[in-house]
Order: sequence, then structure tokens, then C-alpha cells
Amino acid sequence: MLYADASHTHLPADAAVVEDLPGDSLEELLIRDPQAAPEAMGRMRVLLETLHSRTGPRFGKVALVDEGGSSHGTSCEQRVVEGALRCVEEIAVRDARAAAGREAFEQAIHALAAEVRPRTRHTLIHGELGPDHVLLTSDGRPALIDIEGLMYFDVEQEYVFLQLRFGRHYDALHAPGLDEARMRLYRLSMHLGLVAGPLRLLDGDFPHPEGMRAIAESNLVRALELAGR
Repeated sequence: MLYADASHTHLPADAAVVEDLPGDSLEELLIRDPQAAPEAMGRMRVLLETLHSRTGPRFGKVALVDEGGSSHGTSCEQRVVEGALRCVEEIAVRDARAAAGREAFEQAIHALAAEVRPRTRHTLIHGELGPDHVLLTSDGRPALIDIEGLMYFDVEQEYVFLQLRFGRHYDALHAPGLDEARMRLYRLSMHLGLVAGPLRLLDGDFPHPEGMRAIAESNLVRALELAGR
């Protein structure tokens, strides 16, 4: 997006000027040209710094907050805890190992939440940012796509997902000053969500279910490890 105007200054309608990006995604570049990775990841870090420099008065989806609304709940960590506990409940009825580890999961969630100190800063984050959600301009600049999930939230939510999706390239993106207590809680919650979501899809007639089963399996193993099982 190059320009947006919702004030009807130039046209009697909301207007935007956008650029078509027909080239590679960052994911494709990192696979195709490993030698280009350092420069590409450096540019990605700058983009993240720009994104995360923006804050909102409350947490929640950008469209809601910017219109004066407010997401339900009292804090980001409360929302994460509630979501993690729902995931535990869902996966416990779908997998015997999760059922056996249910108490351990719940205890770990509450223990990690107890280490989180209150915070009032709500940072603009993408929410599901992997290298496949970054396209490259003709001169190699990164541009974010699939931004309908933009929200004001704890920035640690972004970084636990970045760590998962960027793998060995993550070190180039790691930011100073992240709250390690939040990182631990949000990491466990993320893995639980990546078990519950795929298993929920597999309840129906999902095509090519092997991939979903693999995602659920790998994340269940990791969640059990984080819960001390």
C-alpha cells in the first residue's frame, strides 16, 4: 500500500493506491538464494521495528480499536490464558496423551501466567507473520500481506510466532527487551493452539489430512515438553 485516504479529500470515496508485487515471497527467496538471506532479513528487521513502533490505547483488532471500541477482557495475558485453557479442553477430548496431560497443561498455564507482570503498552502486530506473509518489491523491500489480523497486543505474541516460522533465520529478527515471562506463556499457548486448530479441522472432511495430523503431532509433543510431561 502506497497511499490511503478515507477523508474523501481527493475522491468522493475511500481511496487507496497499491502496488502489485508479482515477485517472490521472502520464504521463496530464503530457499532459492541463501546468500541473499542476511540482507533480506536485515530489511525484515527494519520493517518489524517500524510496525512495532506503533501503539494503540487498548488491545484488540485494529479496526475495532481505531473506531473507539475495545476487545473483551482486562489484559492481553488474560486473553491468552483463556484461549490456552480452551485449547486444552478441546484437545483433551481428541487425544489420549493430551487427556493424560490435561492437569499438567492447566497447572503450567496458571504458573506461567502468575509470572507475568502488568503492562499498559499495546503494540501493533501482524499476528501470524511467517516468511510466506512477506512479498518482495522489485528492489527487494519486504511488504506484509494478509494483514486482516492486525491488532494491538503484546509484542511477545508476534515473536513467539516469528521464532516458530522463521526457524534458523529468527536470530536476525530477535528484538531486545522482550518480556521472557510473556514469551514462555505465549509460546505454550501458541503450541496448544496449533494442536487444537488442526484437530478441529480433522473432525470434518478435511482434504489431505496428513499435513494437519503432522502439525498437530509436532505441536502436541512440544506443548507436552513445555508443560513438563
